[in-house]
Amino acid sequence: MAAVSPFARSNDFASDARIIGQTNQFDDMYSVPESFLEIEVRNPQTHGFGRKMYTDYEIVCKTNIPAFKLRHSLVRRRYSDFEAFRDILERESTRVNIPPLPGKVFTNRFSDEVIESRREGLERFLSIVAGHPLLQTGSKVLCAFLQDPAWDKAQWI
Repeated sequence: MAAVSPFARSNDFASDARIIGQTNQFDDMYSVPESFLEIEVRNPQTHGFGRKMYTDYEIVCKTNIPAFKLRHSLVRRRYSDFEAFRDILERESTRVNIPPLPGKVFTNRFSDEVIESRREGLERFLSIVAGHPLLQTGSKVLCAFLQDPAWDKAQWI
């Protein structure tokens, strides 16, 4: 192989196998992955007055995993929905250790700090649960909870 002059233009040796290999690696690194799952819990909203107050959260799910019916979904869930969902998962999936939810809060539960802390905990919980391969393929309630706007815990109890 002839020596390449340091003053040669880059397109003079673009056919060099190393550069072609680097281009392929770059395409592989930055292309759409074979399967992806993104879960975001966001936009908490507090409703009601007095003892009837509650906060719900928006769940955004983006995926190309075949077990999920929709590629993109947006639903709202209350903390009590998450509790029921976790209980149903535990009964349904005895082989999988279901992580805990963020704890109950009894004082200042509608403060911005508490709501944000709970939102982060719920997002972490859903990411772990939805990312588990056995739950993705074996759970009937997982996809419904993440994607069905009409999800009702009574259907699953």
